Amino acid sequence: MISRLNVKDYIRTIPDFPAEGIMFRDVTTLFGDTRGFRMAVDLLLHPYSGLRIDKVAALEARGFILGGAIAHQLSVGFVPIRKKGKLPWRTIAQDYKLEYGEAIVEVHEDAVKPGEAVLLVDDLLATGGTAEAGVRLIERLGGEIVGCAFVVDLPELGGRARLEALGLDVHALCVFDGH
Repeated sequence: MISRLNVKDYIRTIPDFPAEGIMFRDVTTLFGDTRGFRMAVDLLLHPYSGLRIDKVAALEARGFILGGAIAHQLSVGFVPIRKKGKLPWRTIAQDYKLEYGEAIVEVHEDAVKPGEAVLLVDDLLATGGTAEAGVRLIERLGGEIVGCAFVVDLPELGGRARLEALGLDVHALCVFDGH
């Protein structure tokens, strides 16, 4: 009998990491499996088939793994959105709120040209703060977000609702309840 696995089957759950009560969704097991990784990249692209995409932007760090593969698949440029102070050239920055504090992400000021269609990618959607900051950076450069694609959605944390309230298309390959 042939087993048909889905993306969720490739993701390891680690209880109480990084803190007690948190169920960490580890996508490195997905990335390390040839079939699983290929499936994830293909499924992340599927809803955007036929749309113009000029760049793929991804959020540090696991988003880079997906974003690079998707950009390669589409034969388009890749835009890294990094934590403050990690990019070597002139940048624009966007701050956002975390559960306990604030953070800043940056992008090179010439990473996206006005009017370019950009797909934003990351491994996991939780509160949506980092993704929204990435969206704001792309929009400030004149880019147009065609969608936001994630492997995992944690709907109880409100990220999908937050991005959809901005009028964005949100696509996730699987959903996990809880944190």
